[in-house]
Amino acid sequence: MNLRDKVLGYLEEHKDSYVSGEQLAELFGVSRAAVWKAIKRLQEEGHEITAVTGRGYRLSAGSDILSSAGIARYLRHGNADQIIVRSAVDSTNNVAKEMALKGAAHGTVIAAERQTSGRGRLGRSFESPEGTGIYLTIIMRPRADIEKALLITTAAAVGVCRAIRALTGQQAEIKWVNDIYIDGKKVCGILTEAITDFETGSLESVVTGIGVNFRTPEGGFSEEVRKRGICCLFDSQEPTITRNELAARIVDEVLEICENLDDKSFLREYREWSAVIGKEVRLVRGTEEKQARVLDIGDSGGLIVLTADGEQQELTSGEISVRW
Repeated sequence: MNLRDKVLGYLEEHKDSYVSGEQLAELFGVSRAAVWKAIKRLQEEGHEITAVTGRGYRLSAGSDILSSAGIARYLRHGNADQIIVRSAVDSTNNVAKEMALKGAAHGTVIAAERQTSGRGRLGRSFESPEGTGIYLTIIMRPRADIEKALLITTAAAVGVCRAIRALTGQQAEIKWVNDIYIDGKKVCGILTEAITDFETGSLESVVTGIGVNFRTPEGGFSEEVRKRGICCLFDSQEPTITRNELAARIVDEVLEICENLDDKSFLREYREWSAVIGKEVRLVRGTEEKQARVLDIGDSGGLIVLTADGEQQELTSGEISVRW
């Protein structure tokens, strides 16, 4: 870990309190000039650090730049050394897949302030403006076969809902299979991609990308995105938490659930927080469309429906649309 990260980590631990340059220099075994250079770099990156002669440096409680140190401060179960934050990437999933193929460990997290080519299911674009969202991907190496890939997305949806509900009090719900909604509008999308061993049919690794609309970007979203019916956790009000805090809680919750996918107790929450059970929906599978009523969520994460012609099915792929 370089000096910049060490200084930021210490300031995060003592957020909104002054820490002297002398104290930081002694702590990390460097000169005060080196500390000053690290502080200047952090300020240039946008971290709200105040410098006062005779008192030292203070990281504002409202400073909300995504950082490895900022996320690590709130982690309960994840490994702080495996949190990687970049200012911009094409897609956190793309970066994660490259790292997974090179042997990145289970639980490695790649996050970014901005994605230039963020995407969701079916190759749809995911608008990822700088400094307003949480865009992260978790690399996992589950002991499971390819059939459990759907269950991983299901588990991730529950983890995100747990985090949002616990930290904001907002009633996040799940639209099968991979979208999180609040008050009938999409606030988060999840995309799970698998790297498989074709000989054994087992999952070598899974990358689960999570994109949360945290606060409304200046100027708002594009017209195309607005037409889709999206919202942010904090649309008009000031955030009550930081993005680092929510990112850490999401990582913790998702990894905790995915540690033992065979314990399907999390499906109780998925069903309880489902936005579609009991509703009439339109099923879309390729070029085929039909009306159906959602009955339940299966133990494998599939959607159990009763079609208009009286046939009961369990879907493991496809899309649904709901009239809210």
